[in-house]
Amino acid sequence: MNGHPPHDSSAYSSSPAHALTEAGRALLPEARATLAAAQAAADAVAEAAAGLRGTLSIGTMISTGSIDVPALLGRFHEQHPAVLVRLRVMPGGSADLAREVVSGGLDLALLSLPGEAPPGLTVRPLAQEPLVLICATKHPLASAEAVQLDALANATFIDFPVGWGTRAVVDRAFATAGIDRQVAFEVADYATAAGLAGYGLGVAFIPASAASELSAVARVPVEGAALNWRILVATSAIRRPSAAARAFLAELLAHR
Repeated sequence: MNGHPPHDSSAYSSSPAHALTEAGRALLPEARATLAAAQAAADAVAEAAAGLRGTLSIGTMISTGSIDVPALLGRFHEQHPAVLVRLRVMPGGSADLAREVVSGGLDLALLSLPGEAPPGLTVRPLAQEPLVLICATKHPLASAEAVQLDALANATFIDFPVGWGTRAVVDRAFATAGIDRQVAFEVADYATAAGLAGYGLGVAFIPASAASELSAVARVPVEGAALNWRILVATSAIRRPSAAARAFLAELLAHR
């Protein structure tokens, strides 16, 4: 009625120009798979461009030996600036750090455990070094090339709080040897322990790396005892680490 021929949709849909050939139908699944892979690659690129985000809670000891924590954190921040890192030193030492990782208060922790990891914790070794005895330069043991544990049976000790990794190593060594010892001073840092030892108030065990930086005390190796300080990284054995925690762990293990 309007002068135009009626629209025939069936004639349009059956046009050879729009019909899918047999060859086209055969290639359709492969084409769709290719498109899906391309989309997945694009999504991955977009995620990488956005970078990691979130909060990462890390626990550490006051000393980590050869593990340079500030350098690790610096590299991690350069690579993942959108991740907020929180670093904590626990007053109860490695025992507190382990409990915080198990409970979820920390994503991971650098700690020292002399024996097996407690339930709920996965640990990976990072480094190990011996503990050495420090004493005043005028102490009778100062000139000894090395001492045995039994030579320290009557010594007065300066040590760190129960729960610290070094304290656990020394306590275990003396218990294994069946030797009681007297801990007269408990301190929370190596400098104070060295100061007390330097004034002749007692002897102390500290990691060899920390002892090498001291000049006012004598350093004496101890033989015949397992006085090895192990530095470990602990993560939860129950919860899957976050993407930020996995990235930091990879950086840590690559530079241990």
